[in-house]
Amino acid sequence: MPPRHVREEPGLFGEAEDPARKAGHRDRMRQRLLEGGADGFHDYELLEYLLALAIPRQDVKPLAKELLIQFGDLPTLLAASPGELTRLKGVGESVAAALKFVEAVSIRQLQRKALEKPLLSNFDSVTDYLHARLAHELTEEFRVLFLDNKNRLIRDEKFGEGTVNQAPAYPREIVKRAIELQASAVILVHNHPSGDPTPSRDDIQLTRAITDAAKPLGIAVHDHLIIARTGHRSLRADGLI
Repeated sequence: MPPRHVREEPGLFGEAEDPARKAGHRDRMRQRLLEGGADGFHDYELLEYLLALAIPRQDVKPLAKELLIQFGDLPTLLAASPGELTRLKGVGESVAAALKFVEAVSIRQLQRKALEKPLLSNFDSVTDYLHARLAHELTEEFRVLFLDNKNRLIRDEKFGEGTVNQAPAYPREIVKRAIELQASAVILVHNHPSGDPTPSRDDIQLTRAITDAAKPLGIAVHDHLIIARTGHRSLRADGLI
């Protein structure tokens, strides 16, 4: 049973710290980052500085370490929902919002990089963006990238969100939306919360159904990407399209 939610209060995770000493510690962390970059920092130190911006009057190092213990790593922590975050002791709305803002900035940066060039010539950046967006989600989500005739992105849309192992996606609705957007091609994307990106029989059958529905209308299915924490799989590369 998750710990009950409590408000952020000084002293929840350790004794109160002398303000001058705390300020000096954070000043030194800031200078380390500005002068030497992030490579010399542990994950908990990066998280500690971020938490200090949300809870400036509290020693947040214990909370940073506890969050990493609970969620395992920074990407999983940042991908957690606000509800999952605020159920933990010491995490209120200000901390949850700070973490979600960092995630949003990271995803926006990767999205912009992915869109710098036509998607098929910039595929590594595309998969980096999709991994950041989907790999740590706890339920399946089905998305479609709609492309123009030069393989530039027109729209990235969610088409279904399901249980831990199933996201509904409907071939006719996807093809109808492609026509509305005047898309020439699509890339299908969904995640496997299990962590294993291996395509299932249903994944293969759905891909073929969408391909069969799109082909007579001149809409190409370039790929179906399956995203998971351990990596991704391309049904095109696997010879399944």
